[in-house]
Amino acid sequence: MVIPTRRRAAKLAACLASLAAQDMPRDRFEVLVGFDGPDPDAAARAGDAWRHAGGDPASLRLSQFDRVGYQAVRNLLLPEVRGRILLSTNDDVVADRSFVRTHAAAHAGRCAIVSGDSPWRVHQPDRLFDRMIRETSMVFFLDRMDDTDPARDWGFRHAWGLNMSTPTDAVRAVGGFVVLPGHYGYEDTELAHALAARFGAPVLFRPEARVEHDHRMEPEDYLQREYRLGFAAVGLALQRPDCARAIFNRDILSSDEIEYSRQFIAREHRGAAGALAAFATLADLPASTLDAPQGRALTTLLYQQHLPLKRWCWRRGLLDSFEGRACDPARALQSIAAPPPPARDADRHRRRSA
Repeated sequence: MVIPTRRRAAKLAACLASLAAQDMPRDRFEVLVGFDGPDPDAAARAGDAWRHAGGDPASLRLSQFDRVGYQAVRNLLLPEVRGRILLSTNDDVVADRSFVRTHAAAHAGRCAIVSGDSPWRVHQPDRLFDRMIRETSMVFFLDRMDDTDPARDWGFRHAWGLNMSTPTDAVRAVGGFVVLPGHYGYEDTELAHALAARFGAPVLFRPEARVEHDHRMEPEDYLQREYRLGFAAVGLALQRPDCARAIFNRDILSSDEIEYSRQFIAREHRGAAGALAAFATLADLPASTLDAPQGRALTTLLYQQHLPLKRWCWRRGLLDSFEGRACDPARALQSIAAPPPPARDADRHRRRSA
C-alpha cells in the first residue's frame, strides 16, 4: 500500500491507526508512506500511531522525499513495493477493518482495477455545501454507482487514487503514475486508462472496501481544485493524448478549443462573478435545507446551477497552463471579482453585427 502525504500529521496518524487494526494478518501487507517534503515530526507521530494500534513495525516504512508533488511520490515508492497487489490510498482516510482484505480478495482472477467506497466524513455543523459534495458528482461519481452487478466494468474514469488497487507488476509495466504540471489531478484516471488499454483491465466496484474520507472542503477549495484540474489537463494532453481525448472527447489543445476557452472566460466573466457569491452561501446554510419534500429537485437544481462557474475555473486553469503562466488558483479566483478583460476585436465585431 502506498500513501503520499504532506503536512497532515494528525490525519496521517488516524489513517495509519486504522490500517494497523485491519482484520488481515499483519504480516500479509505493508504500508509505504512517502513524505512530499521532509517532515520528521509527522513521521515520528505516524510511527507512534502505528505501533500503539498494534501494527507490526516491520510492515511500515516511512520515506522522506524532496517536495516533488504527490504524483511523483507514488512513483518514488513504487520500486519499494513488495506485495503482489498495489493498493493506493490517501493520508486523510480512515479505513474499515476489512478494507485491505476486501481489496486482496477482489484480485483472484484476471488483471483488474478495484475501486472501493469512500464516503465523506460528516462534520458538524453539517452544511448544505457539505451535503452537495457527498450526494452529487461534484468531486467523485460514487452517487451514481451501485453494487448490483459485481462484474460490471465501470470504466477508467471511476478509479480514484484514494481507494483503488491493481496488480503491482501491471502498474510497473505501464510506467507507474503520470506526473503532470501543478502536482494535481488525473494520475489515477490515466493509470486506469493505461491498464485498460494494455491488459483489458476493468474497473470493479467493491463498496465493502470502504474508507471514510476526512476532508472537509470549502467552496473556495472546490473551485481551486477545478482550476488545478484544468491546469493539469494541458500536461495530460501533451504526455498522454489518447487518455486526454478519451476523457474530454476532443482535442483540448486544438487552436479552436484554446480560442473557445479565451472567449468563454471573457464572455462568462460577469456571470461567474455573480455565481461565485451565490455559490459561497452554500456553506452558510444548514444541510437540512435539502430535507424538504422538494429536496431532491433542489439538489439537482443547485448542482446544475454551479456548473458554469466550475467550467470557468477549469478553463482558466487550462488557459494559464497553455500560455505558460504559473499555477495560481487563488489569483484565478480573485480575478473573478475584477473587471472583465477587454473584448478582442473579433468579439466586438460579432456584438456590433448581432
